[in-house]
Amino acid sequence: AQMVKEVASKTSSIAGDGTTTATIYAEAIYEEGLKNVAAGANSMALKRGIDAAVEAVVAEFKRLSSPVKSSAQVAQVGMCAANQDKEIGKHIAAAMDKVGKDGVITVEEGQSLETFVDLVEGMQFDKGYLSPHFINKVETLSCELDKPYVLIHEKKISNVKEIVPVLEKVAQSGRPLLIVAEDIEGEALATLVVNRLRGTLNICAVKAPGFGDRRKEMLQDMAILTGGQAVFEDLGIKVENLNLSDLGSAKKVRIDKDTTTIVEGGGKSADIKARIEQIKNQIENTSSDYDREKLEERLAKLAGGVAQVNVGASTEAEMKEKKARVEDAMHACRAAVEEGVLPGGGVAPIRALSVLDAVAKKFKGDEKTGVDIVRRALSAPLKQIATNAGLDGSIVVQKVSESKDTNFGYNALTAEYGDMIKMGVLVPAKVERIAIQNASSIASLLLTTDAAICEIKEEKKGGGMPGGGMPGGMGGMGGMPGMGGMGGMM
Repeated sequence: AQMVKEVASKTSSIAGDGTTTATIYAEAIYEEGLKNVAAGANSMALKRGIDAAVEAVVAEFKRLSSPVKSSAQVAQVGMCAANQDKEIGKHIAAAMDKVGKDGVITVEEGQSLETFVDLVEGMQFDKGYLSPHFINKVETLSCELDKPYVLIHEKKISNVKEIVPVLEKVAQSGRPLLIVAEDIEGEALATLVVNRLRGTLNICAVKAPGFGDRRKEMLQDMAILTGGQAVFEDLGIKVENLNLSDLGSAKKVRIDKDTTTIVEGGGKSADIKARIEQIKNQIENTSSDYDREKLEERLAKLAGGVAQVNVGASTEAEMKEKKARVEDAMHACRAAVEEGVLPGGGVAPIRALSVLDAVAKKFKGDEKTGVDIVRRALSAPLKQIATNAGLDGSIVVQKVSESKDTNFGYNALTAEYGDMIKMGVLVPAKVERIAIQNASSIASLLLTTDAAICEIKEEKKGGGMPGGGMPGGMGGMGGMPGMGGMGGMM
């Protein structure tokens, strides 16, 4: 069960969607494979056949996929991923129009009943939190800081003494703190983690993006965006001498394990525009293609902004559910723009079946059986959709398979057969690809595993309440002394 959960988790992490599809594939491949292993088949030979079949199917997905060119197509993909919610699809398409296909899009809980898209100043870079202990949003495994101060340091921080003065000032202000540095390690990182866990300070630390001189320039971009003073050695600035006025600020910062997004930095518009013009001039004057590419990346981060989808709902429960659907739609749209779309509703895997005939001819014995296992697994998603709709899955699969129209399938929402693309039932090719690759990988691993080591849970002995009632007051826990007041920072 844990391995299958890993299939879903990994698929969601890479493609942002497709957890159900991946789970269905994994179950189908493993179930068929296990039957053959039990009947005496060689598991390694089965694996070779499965791997070859999946490789051919992935190539066929790529051939069948159609590029997403229009905003209307993006909206369609978003609508499908959001359980046929046209409004959500429209908002995701609008957000991508504002910032481009590679732009930064964030999803926020709105303050009204309406869902709308805002373009705000912001920046995203590909570095996440230094420790999972900084996570304060368990449901998304992320850290969110509202109106934080931002401390930017070009060097490594390992000595706790140099940051304690600024930590104390921030703690007294009651606001969160984001630290961006070359690295934070040893006692310095331990101090930040301990104070975060104690609740003394809402804080998060991340590594600075880039390397060498480019890192320094990116940190300066960040400082200008947030309106702070970056700590550079050659300027003679020391961390211990910083005041709150020297720190940057932002309306919101979101950090996950891979990325940090700064929304609405506190920098002055005039300073940001001047920095943008400076980078544009550097792009015009450089003769190096590599330097030009890196400068254009910096320009996009600084000038592109962040499209913020503000989700509106009337209750907290509705808000959480709708926000999750918006996030699914956003990931699906990104995946669709990257690798194109395929007909949804389990049709694409059915259309990929034809390539397995040629693959099967290359093998014999158990390897050929491995190819046939994938052949049967490819019909599992459509069969499950039909079963969920109250139909006989085998009959629906047969009818769809017999059609020569690539896009022909069964729309479970309207209970009719037809062209899935025209009916707006689409799936990102990336989602299908990642789902079958991850599912086959884990299923093959399970088939070639002879034994697993697991921890035996100890049975908890039920300690009933004493017959004489509750004692008059709680004693020390196992001789543990009472906890005194917090002695400030470590």
